[in-house]
Amino acid sequence: MTSLDAFAERKLAQLADANLRRSLATTERQSDAIVMRDGRRLVSFSCNDYLDLSQHQNVKAAAIAAIETYGTGAGASRLVTGNHPLLVALEARLASLKHTAAARAFGSGYLTNLGVIPALAGEGDLILVDELAHACIFGGARLSSATLRIFRHNDTGHADAILKAERGRHRHALLVTDTVFSMDGDRAPVAALAEICAAHDTWLMTDDAHGLGIIDKDADTDDAVLLHMGTLSKALGSYGGYLCASRSVIDLLTSRARTLVYSTALPPASTAAAIAALDIIAADPLLCARPLAKARAFTRRLGLPAAQSPIVPLVLGSAAATLQASKALADEGFLVVAIRPPTVPEGSARLRFAFSAVHRDEDVARLADAVARLDIRAPA
Repeated sequence: MTSLDAFAERKLAQLADANLRRSLATTERQSDAIVMRDGRRLVSFSCNDYLDLSQHQNVKAAAIAAIETYGTGAGASRLVTGNHPLLVALEARLASLKHTAAARAFGSGYLTNLGVIPALAGEGDLILVDELAHACIFGGARLSSATLRIFRHNDTGHADAILKAERGRHRHALLVTDTVFSMDGDRAPVAALAEICAAHDTWLMTDDAHGLGIIDKDADTDDAVLLHMGTLSKALGSYGGYLCASRSVIDLLTSRARTLVYSTALPPASTAAAIAALDIIAADPLLCARPLAKARAFTRRLGLPAAQSPIVPLVLGSAAATLQASKALADEGFLVVAIRPPTVPEGSARLRFAFSAVHRDEDVARLADAVARLDIRAPA
């Protein structure tokens, strides 16, 4: 055994002792939120494809047609020869959706934040991030060399206090938050944050990965956000990320965002699928409303606070208890994956229920009843 293997084995043993070792389980997704996993047919409540558009015939047909026309890959970065016509069309659609002058598509949501944040902030600047923001936001902030300050979750007063104390000592300031928090399902107070940012000449950036297409937004609030980031891989059922902003900001990122400049462009199939999904979302507001309605039916049946998004967490605390609860639900025919540190803070391991437009009402009710019958609940 090499010293590298010995190092890896020690780390794996430590993770296993703490119930934090991960492994991959082959999961075959089918229509109507059904998956085959470990030889079992399960109803999945652990998928971010909130509208099931990755399975939609129009979306699949668009991806297939794009492959027939443009091939399977873009072939190069955007600045070389990878800027195929579908990317131009997608960016125009995204900019229109977010009421901005321009947009730029990236290889993934993670790559978007790792590219955008360091391109806009650096040494001598200040970045504020909500403590429960996605890991890629923290990754981008730390790559930037700017001063990073973390404000308490959704605590606008704390964010304001940090800016009052520190804004004057920094050249520029950027505040970044999720709009819908991926592990807690709650929403950021974007309007209040926008007011604070305006008062302190701070640029507001929102990550709408889990809100796009399923959470109604206030147009006035949207206009107060200078930087709209999001993904194509959740409600749109495709893959990739984007930033919508002013023309000058997008032009700057085209030259300075390293994850754009040095990455092969998004494949034609993914791009075409996202455009087709945007068409469906624009045409069918009732479809977009269903995931939140399903989540609220679940919380209502269990007597929990009303869901703010299609994501409902049930915090159990220990990783061991959460793994056990996940297994118990699998035995009942449901896939609800255990979420453990470091994805969530220590001591807050949880079941994360994600609701889809295609979940049957009877399955939502059966799931709630199983949670109650198995006495799966947060510790007193």
